Amino acid sequence: MKRFSTLTLVTAILGLQPAFAQQKATYQPKIEPCPCAFKADSSLTTKCAYLIVPENRNKPAGKTVKLPFIVVESNNPYKKKDPVLFTGGGPGASSLGIVRSVHMRSLIKNRDFIAFEQRGTRFAVPSLDCNEMGEALKNAFKYNLPKDSMILAGVKRCREKLAAQGIDLSGYTTLESAADIEDLRRALKIDSLNLYGISYSGGLMMSVLQHFPTGIRSLILDSPLPEFINIDEEEPVNFNEALHTAFKRHSSDSLSNTVIGPEELKFKRYFSSIKGKKFLIRYVEKGTKDTLTLHYSSSELIGILVNKLYDFSRLKDVPAIVSEMVRGNHEQFIRDFLNGIFQGGGPSGMRLSVYCSDKMAYARDEVIRQQYDLYAYMEGAGYYLHDVTRPMCDCWKVPSIPVKAKTPFYSNVPVLLAAGDTDPACRPVYNDQIHHYMPNSQRLLFQNRSHGPLIREEGNIFIEKFLNNPNEKIVSHKKDIIAY
Repeated sequence: MKRFSTLTLVTAILGLQPAFAQQKATYQPKIEPCPCAFKADSSLTTKCAYLIVPENRNKPAGKTVKLPFIVVESNNPYKKKDPVLFTGGGPGASSLGIVRSVHMRSLIKNRDFIAFEQRGTRFAVPSLDCNEMGEALKNAFKYNLPKDSMILAGVKRCREKLAAQGIDLSGYTTLESAADIEDLRRALKIDSLNLYGISYSGGLMMSVLQHFPTGIRSLILDSPLPEFINIDEEEPVNFNEALHTAFKRHSSDSLSNTVIGPEELKFKRYFSSIKGKKFLIRYVEKGTKDTLTLHYSSSELIGILVNKLYDFSRLKDVPAIVSEMVRGNHEQFIRDFLNGIFQGGGPSGMRLSVYCSDKMAYARDEVIRQQYDLYAYMEGAGYYLHDVTRPMCDCWKVPSIPVKAKTPFYSNVPVLLAAGDTDPACRPVYNDQIHHYMPNSQRLLFQNRSHGPLIREEGNIFIEKFLNNPNEKIVSHKKDIIAY
């Protein structure tokens, strides 16, 4: 086998059979060199290239996409031949920036490391980034216009812009991204590969294993969102579970002998009382002098709490923040929230294509409705954890992925699973469900942590042990990191 570290990133046409399961005709993936968006520490060798594949494998003679990847070579002269491939979450997040810190990670000790940019994301060609939805939301706040209709108008403008560029929005799916990873593995002549995914890309890596199991040595899944989970059917419950965990750990509710403590109950009663109510705040946009009078509601307050639950450093403050909100002291929190809105941003076209074809396409309205029977205080708040709604997907108009891709599957490939107990998105129960189908998996529960705990420094030791021997039992010597 050709050693991975000797890969020369020159233009090459590879006569490969298609990796995509539904593709009947053949196509020829290419690799060509490209500038490095990021480079690893100077102590390591960095190489960069594009993988060039069809935009839609059902149309192999059609347009192509260029997907950049960065190879960082380990300095270990006895390194293993099974590199680690990482891609980011979202969907929609860029994957390449991680190479700037890879020299500090155990990932590079004994193996080469590959950061792979998913199709449609920031450094891919084409990129489906568009600011129309972010601008629409900003203007909705700025001029006190209906947010839902403004965002839909932004979705339409984004779709029209991308369509005018000849972009096939139906080509940006989890299945296509899984086939991209398989094509890259084969193009680089890698016999054995370790896949590392976080959040959405945890589910993506599972899809690679499901559809292209050959050559997959192990999976590292940090706060994964499995393909068989329709997040819209679970997001209010996930948020409330995480908030409840924060209350039990960091407030006097921890001393309560009831399931829901008095402070948490007070919070729910207050939010029930402000359903449909509009609040006002005087706000000056950065870089301007004009004072605006802006409206906000319980939806924005819930959004603030979700953001705090993601912030490891602020978890201990969540009960105090809630207590201030209940007293009506919103301004200090809503002002920071509005700063984020006015700085722009919003879901990308890639996020919409993946989310609408993958999650929303299979979400059941009756199940979504049941959550609001459990958490009535959220009814009418209009808050969506993933910033994509059914009306937006109805406007985006992409076909759903095949039902098989949403079906759980069994595998004996070793898997390292990690979750934070205050994660408001990807709850630890998802790891338990994955473990049911992948019995050769091991789980880590990071207490008092949120989304993506394994990718942080304290996850290094567990990743190193797992990669060295995926079948050896993981042991944690920290009381607040439970291995099971």
